[in-house]
Amino acid sequence: MKDVLDFENTEIAFSNKSNRQLRKAKILFSIISFEWLIKIAKPITNLLLHIHFPISPILKHTVFKQFCGGETIAQTESTINTLYDNGGVYSILDYSVEGKGDERFFENTVNTLSRVCDYAKHSIKTPFLVFKPTGLGRSAIYEKVTSNVELTESEQKEWEKIVERFNLICSSVAATDNLKIMIDAEESWLQGAVDQLVEDMMVKYNKIRTVVFTTLQMYRLDRLTYLEHLNNLGIQHGIKIGIKFVRGAYMEMERERAELKGYKSPICQDKASTDLNYNTAVSYSLVRLHLFELFIGTHNELSCQILMRDMIEKGMKTNDNRIWFGQLYGMSDHISYNLAKNDYNATKYVPFGELREVIPYLFRRAEENTSIGNQTSRELNLIDKEIKRRRKNQIV
Repeated sequence: MKDVLDFENTEIAFSNKSNRQLRKAKILFSIISFEWLIKIAKPITNLLLHIHFPISPILKHTVFKQFCGGETIAQTESTINTLYDNGGVYSILDYSVEGKGDERFFENTVNTLSRVCDYAKHSIKTPFLVFKPTGLGRSAIYEKVTSNVELTESEQKEWEKIVERFNLICSSVAATDNLKIMIDAEESWLQGAVDQLVEDMMVKYNKIRTVVFTTLQMYRLDRLTYLEHLNNLGIQHGIKIGIKFVRGAYMEMERERAELKGYKSPICQDKASTDLNYNTAVSYSLVRLHLFELFIGTHNELSCQILMRDMIEKGMKTNDNRIWFGQLYGMSDHISYNLAKNDYNATKYVPFGELREVIPYLFRRAEENTSIGNQTSRELNLIDKEIKRRRKNQIV
């Protein structure tokens, strides 16, 4: 599929990185490639932070700088400007504080998202907001609603508060001219409640334009059927359906829970099946663009190439505003920058948050890099290729 785009142009991919930054990235990805090292680093780092050992400066200039845009929205602005002004890549500000479950945290998340909305609505460089449902309410509540377990009086109030928060954020985005919002997926035992809420938000806010996007994890066996359900929902209510396609983020947890509780795993048995699900879902949606708007969240080059080929065959413009591509900040620059260079709508998820608060996110990124087939080695090979190109051309 070389006639589409092969993503091999490292000059474009790393145009924003100095030689020093490239060398730092090479060292970091080399370290991340050792799975055993990540496993022992996680508890050690948490311990050192707990006893207030001065490890923060090291983290800030290594993993944080590689995978995060800054600690605040203001600090992240220079990253946003660099991505767009020098590479044509859009940004999605992602408040990446994880692992908390109290009301104070949920309210802080809502307030932070409101500030992101206020910032993003004035900038063409930031077309999307994003949030994680468990950032707005306890996992136990989502699980009970998904399982159709009756809520206690206090739990019912919690659920109503979650619905209120969803509404507040989605209505704020809907009130802007062009801003959109993506709602991330959760584990399968929580996702039923999330699906219910997001569908309600789409019916409410997607009548005129595509404001709300749901997220489909295509390693789930039932998501193609659910995609057909969304198609019918759009037809029934005369609304637009926004969909972010990802492969999935909780594979080990899903399989372990299924085995522990004695039910069939909801996850595809292998990567090939997941890839087929993913590409089939994107193709299904591409012929229904009168209804769907797509966000292709992937670090898989072939999935991008298949979609680009289909767009070319259908005579579509590369920058059709119903098709968006997305990768994580600090990863797969060869995809993002080459897409943008060829006029596709390319975005980066740009995480932000106080250093100590985003440590869980950073370790999850490191763990995913070691578990995704060949992801780290691909990053290293591309960095090496660019370093050699610069040496050959005496770029210092």
